[in-house]
Amino acid sequence: MNFLDLVKKRQSVRKYLNKMVEKEKIERCLEAARLAPSASNSQPWEFIVVDDPKLKEAVANETFDRIISFNRFSLQAPVLILLISERSGLVRKIAEAIKDKPFNLIDIGIAAEHFCLQAAEEGLGTCILGWFKEKEVKKLLNIPLAKRVELIITLGYPESVGIRPKERKAIDEIRSYNH
Repeated sequence: MNFLDLVKKRQSVRKYLNKMVEKEKIERCLEAARLAPSASNSQPWEFIVVDDPKLKEAVANETFDRIISFNRFSLQAPVLILLISERSGLVRKIAEAIKDKPFNLIDIGIAAEHFCLQAAEEGLGTCILGWFKEKEVKKLLNIPLAKRVELIITLGYPESVGIRPKERKAIDEIRSYNH
């Protein structure tokens, strides 16, 4: 499929089939994320694949609570992918301070979308989560203090293969040339 068709196909999925994802599909998604560009080729990411059902459920339970329940759907996803970053080194911290830009988070976002686009190509659904209890997730997975869990991506076969219409601003509202 051409790239724009793939972009139109990729959407946030919140209902999954009870079907495991083949390891080779997960590996292709990880390879797409690994190949993402990053500032100064720093590659500030690591990925943790959580596919053990009991551990996956425990991690998913840390993405919502009684009051904030909008990520409850993560319990349905057969796989969770965690994007991990290390604290920035001195040169990167200086560059981020000078430019007032979190380059590592920009890079993590690019890698996450590469992962999600490859998943869409594989017939899989994803949803990127930024809301979760990081301290509890780190404890469950023995993630060192010096590392951050930046995002969690739910992954699985979507319950519906239909593509929802994308509600986006018109191109004329977001584009200008030379000013």
